[in-house]
Parts: sequence; C-alpha cells; structure tokens
Amino acid sequence: MLSAILDAFSGIAGDMMLGALIDVGLEAEWLRSLPGRLALDGVTVRIERVKRGDISCAKVDFDIPPQPHGRHIRDIRKLVDAAGVPESVRDLSNRAFTAIAASEGEIHGVQAERVHLHEVGAVDAILDVVGSIWGLEQLGVNRVYCGAIALGDGTVRAAHGMLPVPAPATLKLLEGHVVRPGPEGAGELVTPTGAALVRVLSAGPPPDQYVPLRSGFGAGTKDFKGRANALRIIIADSHAIDGTARTEEVVQLAADIDDMDPEALAAAANSLRAAGALDVVVIPVVMKKGRLGSRVEVLTKPSDYKRIQDLVFLITTTIGVRRATLQRSVLVREVLKVAVLEQEIRVKVVTLPNGGARAKPEFDDVNRVALASGRSVQSVSRQARETAERMLMAGVSRANPQTT
Repeated sequence: MLSAILDAFSGIAGDMMLGALIDVGLEAEWLRSLPGRLALDGVTVRIERVKRGDISCAKVDFDIPPQPHGRHIRDIRKLVDAAGVPESVRDLSNRAFTAIAASEGEIHGVQAERVHLHEVGAVDAILDVVGSIWGLEQLGVNRVYCGAIALGDGTVRAAHGMLPVPAPATLKLLEGHVVRPGPEGAGELVTPTGAALVRVLSAGPPPDQYVPLRSGFGAGTKDFKGRANALRIIIADSHAIDGTARTEEVVQLAADIDDMDPEALAAAANSLRAAGALDVVVIPVVMKKGRLGSRVEVLTKPSDYKRIQDLVFLITTTIGVRRATLQRSVLVREVLKVAVLEQEIRVKVVTLPNGGARAKPEFDDVNRVALASGRSVQSVSRQARETAERMLMAGVSRANPQTT
C-alpha cells in the first residue's frame, strides 16, 4: 500500500500540491485533460520546471477565461457531481469544499449553504481540489500523512479586507494538525484550499520511520531569496512503514439517548458516517429509571472531532457528548480493483499478523454487478474474491485490474 507524506516546510496550496504530484509521477497529459473532464470550457493547464531556492520544482498554472465571481457550495457540488469522477474522489472533494464553507460560515456567522465562496469558488481552486484528490488516486496512494505546517506571518488581503496570517477560516480548517508560525517575512503560506486538502486527506503526522520510494517538489507562486518556497511529497511503501498493523490516535464520542425514534436514530448514524466519521455504532443500554435507550459511539480523526461532535448535537436529541482519546491498531490494508463480467469491483485486502491475507469485496459494488447481470450476490462476491486472491499470488499491481 502506497502512502504520500506531505512535507509542508513552506506551507501548502492547491497548485503546490498539483506540482508535487506531477514531480512524483502524475502524468502531465492527465492533468491537462482535467478541465475538459470537469466541463470547464476554455481552461488550459500550464506545467513548467522552475527553481525555488536551488531546488528544481514542477509549477502548475491555469489559464482561465472570465468566470463568475465566486460560487455557492451547492454550485460546486453540482459541478463535481456532473463530472463523472470516481465516487471516492467526488466524496472527498465535496467534503473539502463543505469544510471550507463551514469554516467560513462559522467565522462570519452564516450557514454554510449560504456562504458565497470567493477565492475558493474560483475555477483554479476547484481544479486544485479535484485534481489533487484524483491525482493521488491515479498514483495508487491509499493514505496521506502530513508533518508540521509552516503558516507564514503578517497579514493578507482577502475579500473581507485585511486579515491576520493565517486567515481565520484557514486556521479553523487546520484545527487538530501540527502547525508552526513563520518563517519571518513570508506572508501567507497556507491557502484555504491547501488547508482543506490537509483536513480531508491527512491521517495525522508521518510515522517515525518509513522507506521513501520517490519524492518531488511543487513550486509555490512566491519566490523567496535564499530559500525554497515549495511543497515536498514523499511516496512511501506503507507495508514497510506499518508492518502488519499500525497504531493511530482516534477520538471517541459517546452519547446516551432515550427519546429518539429508532428510524431517526439510524438516519443520524448514517449522516455521521457520511460526514466522515471513522466508525459509528448504536448499542442498546438501560438508562435511569429502567428506561431503554441507545448509546451512540462515534470514532473520528482528532482533527475532525469538533465538527463531528457539533453534528451529533444537531441531528440527535442528546444534550451531552462524552469524549475520550484512544489508541487503536489497524491492519495494513489495500484496495484491489478486479473486473467481474466486465464491471469493476473493489476488493479490500488486509494483511494478517501471520503474513497471510484476507480479501473482502465491497458489497455495494457486488450488489450493483449482481443486479445488472442477474447473477446472485454470493456468486459475484466469490468470483471477485477469487480473482483478487489470484492477483495477490501473482503479485499483480492493483493499478492493473485482472479480468475474469
């Protein structure tokens, strides 16, 4: 399983992310075709080699004809939904833009759906977000880590006037991540787009030890004298990093509820999952005076707990949420893509402590193929699992699905 480690020693922005992805192997022609895939007519992509400090970097720019000044979040969702991107890319992209709208709304005291996104609603920001998330998938990256992020200093002029660096909404997006101010005289180094990418992609700080496979640099727009304004991406083999299991920190949220309709509670659990919770379970409990109730337990990334906690309060009847920080061990996993009856099915493969592997096809994919073909779910699932097992025995890359 491949991981990407973001080394944001000079901040992070969407164009820096795209440049670094190009530098570690993302095909330039694929990126040049992205505006057409998103139905952004007249937009062209320029990719060139530049130097930042003494480091050679890839620089990505967009040439964009006149556009509407900003967009609402619903407009961006429609654009992404209509683009035909993979489901995982669409979901993460929508989460990134929703996070930006929510942070802007909280700062300015308006609902996220009513936020008029200025810089972030621009075409280049849409391309930055979708291109970065889709580009990581194109490279076969399954997990992203991010080290300490340099924020810059001073002030920045935005649509709402002069703001301190980091801008308030940008800092809110980075809650839960390790940041540091400076370097002195840098100005703004982290854009809302860059912060949103970190929020939805990062699984936390990099591991203490890892085996780098390749690395590259994406250039920022500013060119400082004597130092490199760039984002470095390191592609690493996660099997080498994690062994058979990795340990990570998570936040557990819990609330006991005895006054909600079961169907409403089930819908709330689904909403929490859709919002990015790592796991949601509902457990029967006996509450005071012998009343039957339900305990909702939610696992989140540390950077997401505040947002998820607020959602628990909004969509359930609870008036109190308990919080605890836990350590959990997770088996190394990867997603293989196999073809059954000429349709793609994702198969999750985990590495067991004894070195063996266990494969489980994604039910939604299996059910889709079963309904389309008239075959039973069991038959399609078995065929997908057996194909994945053959791929593992043959050492076939997940980037080259095997047809059965």
